[in-house]
Formats: sequence, structure tokens, C-alpha cells
Amino acid sequence: MLFDDTYRTIKKPSEGIFRDRGSKFLAFAYPVNNEVDLKIQLAQLRSDHPKANHHCWAMRLTIDRSVFRLNDDGEPSGTAGRPILNTLLSHDVTNLVVVVVRYFGGTLLGVPGLINAYKMATEEALKQAVIVQKTVNDIYTIEFDYLQMNDVMRIIKEDGLTIIAQSFDNNCSITVSIRKMQVNQTLSKLGKLTTVIAKYEYSL
Repeated sequence: MLFDDTYRTIKKPSEGIFRDRGSKFLAFAYPVNNEVDLKIQLAQLRSDHPKANHHCWAMRLTIDRSVFRLNDDGEPSGTAGRPILNTLLSHDVTNLVVVVVRYFGGTLLGVPGLINAYKMATEEALKQAVIVQKTVNDIYTIEFDYLQMNDVMRIIKEDGLTIIAQSFDNNCSITVSIRKMQVNQTLSKLGKLTTVIAKYEYSL
């Protein structure tokens, strides 16, 4: 299989609500890139909803969608975090967290009821979200001599690279974002220029 260099995520935070027998399930979806983002959003929701009974959540991270975390926050095991995560899986989205804040309405919903409620609240939040497709990009810093500026800029233009940062001194450097699928093509062009060094920084 060819490496898939695209992934789906949400453009900006969104919210959904689901009610069942007096209980309110407020779902909040946030784009995140790491666990620090998650902690910030959780802390914010806990301060916004201090009287809520539960703050259950599931998160998917990384472009290959391999990292996930979930938390039932006191609900019976498997009734909250797992249905939230399963909904993210079925929508094939990553780099996001959905937190469902529950206000208990006095009537127990039972395991099937809880699973359904957390799933439906997550569905509602994703329904309101703008889902975008992003490409996986590698970030490279190109270092070169000022005299080679035109050659380097020509390749950047030809390959449609996004410039993230640049500094032009005696030694010049430009940091660019290259779509994963075309990295080899771009690097081989740059490799033909003498004294040009392309250094891999990280993937995005």
C-alpha cells in the first residue's frame, strides 16, 4: 500500500448536546496536537462546569492514528471513553479530543444507555465540526550560500513548498514544509546544488 500522506481532523472546536431521561451530555471537540493541549482543555472544562458529575473523554493523536487515550472519569468501565473513541474511529478523524461533560439527571441509564449517550453526544459534536483533510508534511531547513539563492528559490517555487522561516545573512537558511510524498523529489533537486544542505527537523 502506498503511504497515505493525508489525514482528517477538525478545523476548530465544536460542541454537541444529547439528553436522556434528565441527564445532559455536553460534548466538546477540540483539535489537539499533544497531551499538553488535552490537559489545558480539560482544566478549562472542569472550571467551566464544576458541578458536572463526570468529564469523560477520548483522544486520538498522530497522523498514523496510532496513539489514543481514553478516560471514563468514574462512569462504569467501557461506557464512556470507549464509545467516544469508537465514534472518532468511525469518522476516521485524528489529532482531536472529545470531552463529554455529564450532568446526572437522577435516573440511572444502565450500561447500554450510557454507551448510547456518550456515542450520540460525540456524534452531535462532530456533526457541528468542520472536518478538514490535511497533508502530512516534513519540515526541512535548507542552508545555502547567498550566491545560490536563486537556485534554491526556484526549486521552492517549482515544488510549491511553504516557507515557514527564513534568514538571509552570509549563510542563508530557509525552513520549508514539504509534503511527505514529494520529499524525495525535492531533496534530489536540492542535492544537485553544491554546498546546499537540507536538514530534516520534524514532521507535521
